Amino acid sequence: MKPLPARRGRLNFGPVANPFNRRGQPNAAINKSQKANGAAHPASDAAPQRKVGLAPKAGWQKRNFVTEVLIPSIFTRRAGTHATAEFPELREGDIAITWIGHASFLIQTQGLNLLIDPNWAKWLKVIKRMKHPGLHLHDLPNIDLVLVTHAHFDHLDRRTLREVARDQPIVVPFEVGNLVHDLGFHSVHELHYWECYEHGPLRITLTPCHHWGARMLHDSHRGFGGFVIETGGRAIFHCGDTAYFDGFREIGARHPIDVALMPIGAYDPPSGREVHMNPEEALRAFVELGAQRMVPMHYGTFRLSYEPLEEPPERLLTFAREQGIEERISVLTEGRTVVF
Repeated sequence: MKPLPARRGRLNFGPVANPFNRRGQPNAAINKSQKANGAAHPASDAAPQRKVGLAPKAGWQKRNFVTEVLIPSIFTRRAGTHATAEFPELREGDIAITWIGHASFLIQTQGLNLLIDPNWAKWLKVIKRMKHPGLHLHDLPNIDLVLVTHAHFDHLDRRTLREVARDQPIVVPFEVGNLVHDLGFHSVHELHYWECYEHGPLRITLTPCHHWGARMLHDSHRGFGGFVIETGGRAIFHCGDTAYFDGFREIGARHPIDVALMPIGAYDPPSGREVHMNPEEALRAFVELGAQRMVPMHYGTFRLSYEPLEEPPERLLTFAREQGIEERISVLTEGRTVVF
């Protein structure tokens, strides 16, 4: 039997698309804000955002964040557990809130599920997650809409967003769209301050804050803010990241708020800059908003500053008790759904 003749040249197999790889899909269209397109927005300059400077505070180098916080964190076992996913049947007007950890929330209304700042990352570069997410990522219900408040790594986690993207819309502040348009979302909607996006019965409004939005040092043009989510005559306010500023009264005047998700941690940062609210400032902001109930967030998950992980809620409840409004504070446990 004669051997087969050798075939000259290379075999040329064309690339075979992986049907489970969403990275090969076309990038989603980015719907720019009207202000970015040059339209007039007479209200958008009222209670404007304030950008925090990047220069560290004098004397910041007297402490060593690496030896005091980062290295001890590496050798500390992660706390917390993944709760069993139990989502209640909701009636019209009910709002269910599940804290995932840090600034991540699952918000549910009758028939709709949305995620805000979803982050299931175990590490933020060199910063270790100190507490497990409240739910497994695969236990989430089908997500209809995703909101991201700004581009910082603890709020915009591309890996998590890629996992939750299922051809639904995502809403972000101005100039953040190109960080999420390639992850599998159907469309990207950028908002400027006081602009709105409507999705079924939901109305989403971007609000100002006192922070900054750069993901890297060179892209300080990116927007940042909070979101008011309105549906069925009720409203939830996710504050995003912010230091205290004088815009909370106007936010509350424009949008009567039922539940305010307020950051209370990371107030003793290694740079010494005032970039977040401490618990007393957060409670003052809550009162100025005129909201009915406060849910604290942005603590206990990542050690971004020097204060102990357990300190922020203790300080908050102590101060709320002194002010006579402790009953209006709802401290949530990660993974457990509460209906408001």
